[in-house]
Amino acid sequence: MTNKSNLIAQQNDDFRKAMGKPFLMGPRIPGKYVMSQGVSHMTPDKKIEILIKTREFDEFNEGNNPHGERDMGRFKLEDNKTDILWKIDYYDINYEFLSNDPSDLSKTRRVLKTMLSCEY
Repeated sequence: MTNKSNLIAQQNDDFRKAMGKPFLMGPRIPGKYVMSQGVSHMTPDKKIEILIKTREFDEFNEGNNPHGERDMGRFKLEDNKTDILWKIDYYDINYEFLSNDPSDLSKTRRVLKTMLSCEY
């Protein structure tokens, strides 16, 4: 894993773990958090479970993290039926095009999307 991959992984962890929390302390990674239509139609309790499980996700391995950037994860809700996927994408500061350097916070905006795995 390169130094750049390590930096991106740390930024992704900071961004993901800040989801749903006020930015009172620690690094502020610019970006947005969005949910798919399937997740948006779920009950508030399920949405909160998804938020917490996404924030706390740490089951990275070679299969789901081949580049070492911790930008994607998958888990099941407590009902053990609903399969959830989250993914971080990197855009320019206007959210129009992909970022050419995800490690550079001055020109990159992250978008973390949570979705039903069947929506991917």
